[in-house]
Formats: sequence, C-alpha cells, structure tokens
Amino acid sequence: MKRIKSSFFIKFLFSFVDEKVKLKIIKYNNRFQTQLGINYINFSFFGGRIIIGETNGKGKEIQLKDKRVIFEGEFLKGERIGKGKEYAEQKYLGFSIFSDLIRDIKGRDNNYLKFEGEYLNGKRNGKGKEYDEEGDLLYEGEYLNGKRNGKGKKYIAGDLIFEGEFLNDKKWKGKGYDCTGKVIYELNNNDSHGKEVDDFGELLYEGEYSNGERNGKGKEYNEFNKLIFEGIFLKGKKWSGKGFDGQNNLVYELNNGKGVIKEYYFHNNKLMFEGEYLNGEKNGKGKEYDQDGDLLFEGEYLNGEQNGKGKEYDQDGHLEFDGDYLKGMRHGKGKSYDKGVLLFEGETLYGYFRKGKLYDDFGKVLFEGEFLFNKRWDGIENRFGKDGKLIRKVEYKNGKKVKK
Repeated sequence: MKRIKSSFFIKFLFSFVDEKVKLKIIKYNNRFQTQLGINYINFSFFGGRIIIGETNGKGKEIQLKDKRVIFEGEFLKGERIGKGKEYAEQKYLGFSIFSDLIRDIKGRDNNYLKFEGEYLNGKRNGKGKEYDEEGDLLYEGEYLNGKRNGKGKKYIAGDLIFEGEFLNDKKWKGKGYDCTGKVIYELNNNDSHGKEVDDFGELLYEGEYSNGERNGKGKEYNEFNKLIFEGIFLKGKKWSGKGFDGQNNLVYELNNGKGVIKEYYFHNNKLMFEGEYLNGEKNGKGKEYDQDGDLLFEGEYLNGEQNGKGKEYDQDGHLEFDGDYLKGMRHGKGKSYDKGVLLFEGETLYGYFRKGKLYDDFGKVLFEGEFLFNKRWDGIENRFGKDGKLIRKVEYKNGKKVKK
C-alpha cells in the first residue's frame, strides 16, 4: 500500500474493502488521512461517503470531494434514519471571484439548507420541508420512499401555489392558486386518468395513468400549451406515437420505444436535441444544441445520459472536450481544450483531470503526472523563460512542491 501514491487509487481499492478494515487502515495511518484530506478521529466509510460520528446514532455525512457537510442527523448502520437536515451547494452565476464576494457578503458558507425532516432506510419518509437557495419554503408535507407522497403544500417565493395530495412527486388532487390566493385550477385525478399542470396551471399532460406514472394513451404539451407528443406511454416514457415541434409540425414517430427523436425549445421552437431513441430513452448517437441553434454536444447516449465517445463545444463553437463520457460526465481518456487550444490530454475521473499532460498556449507541457480535483498532485512541472526555453523542472508530491 505504501507504493500507492494517488488518492484516486486508494479510494478505488477501499471500495472493495470491508468497512471495519477500512476504519482500521485509515484511523491509524496519518499518511492515508493526509492523502484523503481528512483527519477525523471517529468516522467510517459507507458507499463512498464518510460519516463523522456514530454510524448508529447522531453524526454528519461528508462529501469527499470538497469535505462539505451534506447531511447531519441520525444514522442506523450507516443509513439516514429519524430526524435530519440535508444541505446543498450554493450555486452562483458569474466568475468565482464574484461568487466568493457574494458569499462573504451573505456571511455564510457555500451551503444552504435543502431539506429538514424525517428519514427511513436512507430516504425521506414522513413529514418534511424543502427550501430554495434563498431560504424560502418550497414544499412542506409528507414523503414516502424519497418522494412527495401524501398531503402537502407547494410554494414559490413564499406564496402558496398548490395544496392537496401528491403522488410520486406529482400534484395529484387539490387546488392551485395565483399570487393573490385566488384558485386558478383544480385537480381530481384517479389511477386510470389524470392531468399534469405546471405551477401556473398550464396543462403539461393529459391521459392514462397507472401507479402514478403515465401508462397508456396520452398527450404531452410544452409550456406554451402546444402539443408535442401524442400516443402511448409506458412507465412514464414515450413509447409509440407521433412527436411535434412547437408549431404542430410532425417531426418524428416512435414505434415500441424506438425511433429518432427531436426536442425543441418551447419559447423559440429551435432544435434542442436530436438522436436515437431505444426502450423509451436516448440510446445511441445524438446531438444537443443551445437556444441559438449552436451545437453543444455530439456523441453517444445510454439510458438517457451521455455515455461513450463524445465531443463538447463552447458557445463560440470551439471544441472543449473530445473523449469518453460516463453517466453524463467526462470520464476516461480524452482531450480538453480552451477556446480550441489543447489544454489537457490524458485520463479524467468524473469530470476531473486524473492523470496526463497539461499544456500552455504554445503547446508546451507545463505539467505531467497525476491530479487531484484538477490540482497538480504527483508529477513534474516544467518552467519556461520568456524565450520559451526550459528553465527548470519542479517535482510535486502529494500536492506540494518537493524541496531539493
């Protein structure tokens, strides 16, 4: 184990190790604690997570990537149970310097309370509340198996917009309100026929159901109440029928979950996605476009996600990445570019550089070795003068420069 220098390999190997053995190895080995970026006295691994405290009792769940608390509450055999609080990462638009500034002004960390309530078997079960990034209430009510099920209320910016019953996260029976409290629609679905509407009462789907999912004949609409699909649904997925753009033009047909599908932006009717469809999901080759019609991605899909070989482009049409994808993330061998200029070549791990070469704007190798979350970890850094000639080499070990 001493020869293993990359934390990625350590985490990978630990995924096959018994929980008690993991605890012993990490708890009494300061070097491994350093490589994993943790130095806690009492913790344990559970499915790629770290629990600080007791795996049977009160504790905190830490995300390894940035050592951020994502849950605090009660555990039983490493699973969430009883009362707890769930946190999400605050997302800010713009450059990181502005995000840091906003965070300082708000006087809080880059976390916000996402959910508080009851858990069972690791999922939301019982009563709970959901919040947005500003701390405003989004939903309060009942949950079952991690989804909104039972009586509940939904809000926007603090205003009640729906009150009634939910089924598998969908509004099922109840009344919808506008910002003045006026009733604008009512739902009274049953298990064989029903409707889905958005937060403003616009129809999204009307047809047959089974167990809360679209099953049977139905019609799907976009946010402008334009028909975009009519036919047969199976377990919530389009199965057989005809697809339309926002101007009611027939653009594709599906037969038993198979065909070539096209999706459009509802506000300008421009193509958003086109590609192969199999078993009711994106499977095979496909392309994604932005709202201006510029190509964003072209490559392979599996079960609705980018999976396999693919190419990604920026908003100016420059190649941004060319390589392997896994479950919608860059993962495997590939090349990353900055405005079309090669930036990195090697292996990526869930969207991060793992092992390879980092280049400057002139194609010279700046660093070659291993990375940890895009930071130079183990390898050699090359430093060049103004004339482009190599001045010296600097060695990195465990993320730090080695003094010679």
